[in-house]
Amino acid sequence: MRSAVTCYIIPCVYAYAINRGGLSTSSDRAGSDRSPRPEHLHGQAPLSVSPSPRQPLELDPYTDKPRIGFNNDGTFKVTIFSDIHFGENPWDVWGPEQDVNTTALMEKMLNIEMPDYVVINGDLITGENTFRQNSTDLINEIMRPLNAAKVPFSTTGGNHDSDINITRADEIAREIEISPLSYTRFSPPGVGGAGGPGNYWVPVYRNNTDPTPVLVLWFFDSRGMRGRFANGTHMEDWVDSTVAEWIESETVCMNAVWGPPEQRSALAFVHIPPHVIQTVQETLNSSVDPGLDADTIGMGSTQASLDPTSLGKDNPFWSSLNTNVKNLRAVVSGHDHGDEWCAREPTYNVIFCFDKHSGYGGYSGPGWGRGVRTMIFNSTAPLDGIETYILMENGTSHARVLLDEHFV
Repeated sequence: MRSAVTCYIIPCVYAYAINRGGLSTSSDRAGSDRSPRPEHLHGQAPLSVSPSPRQPLELDPYTDKPRIGFNNDGTFKVTIFSDIHFGENPWDVWGPEQDVNTTALMEKMLNIEMPDYVVINGDLITGENTFRQNSTDLINEIMRPLNAAKVPFSTTGGNHDSDINITRADEIAREIEISPLSYTRFSPPGVGGAGGPGNYWVPVYRNNTDPTPVLVLWFFDSRGMRGRFANGTHMEDWVDSTVAEWIESETVCMNAVWGPPEQRSALAFVHIPPHVIQTVQETLNSSVDPGLDADTIGMGSTQASLDPTSLGKDNPFWSSLNTNVKNLRAVVSGHDHGDEWCAREPTYNVIFCFDKHSGYGGYSGPGWGRGVRTMIFNSTAPLDGIETYILMENGTSHARVLLDEHFV
């Protein structure tokens, strides 16, 4: 039997449905029916988590939802929308028309791809254009095609998702309320920094009855200085350093309960690219890294880059992610609408991919078009290649590559 590992309630156990036969704690609430809501867990004592002699300990934050699993043929398809920017200029005719067009694009992409999982990777809403009285109604519109398709999905926060009349927390709360197959959830208390409530992970299993997953999908909130708090002050534009600590403690718990990390793989999503991606573009080779490369990455294009004094403040997140999450197959970002390539980031030898600008809202350029990025796992083996490509609104695809050990 593995020895016990101490898992602190804030970063590790806050929303887990833990098999209570394997849970011991110094708290007098040991074994009680804990609510997964953060406010009920804030400030509780650390837990000593160990496998039960009767039943294995489980880490499962979604006991009220269907388990996400690979298909019987060993495949798993993820389709990624990004920067859909609902709610632009609602006072003009063209604003609501853009939302109608984006909804139609989402429906078409879902019908073509028929994915096993969907991600909307940030900038769901153009927050600076919303009105307080109906800002979250836009979430109803965004969720409609996903709910109709009955496809499980997650979202990340983008730099336009928070402003005076809307917050990322508002979006998450409405999404969870109206979408039974939303797997988005709130960060544990104390994780994410001001304005960054959406840091979480989703397990994916080979078979729905398996005790341990073969893939973990990670989602991070990069906030963004476009976003404003209710008092008008701007947010920081990087994943907060508290997330770095949380990643470390989460992976310690996962390894203790699920076994060695080499037995599973991971895929990460964050709206604003890490700052190191700027230098990756400078050496991009379009013959091996195909895809649109029309947005020059500069100030405001990556994390911690709008204010020169903040340079490097996303490093704790980037270091922790790559150090603690083993078999990290790729990190996927949006934000820069004119980029859609994949390339290797040399610092940690990790693959980075831009997704595809999907919305009729948000800036665009001649010939950029709109579409999605799809990623297909053809096997549950942790190191097997992932097939990925860009699917355009007109049904054509391009920039198809295999993300494996040979990808450069």
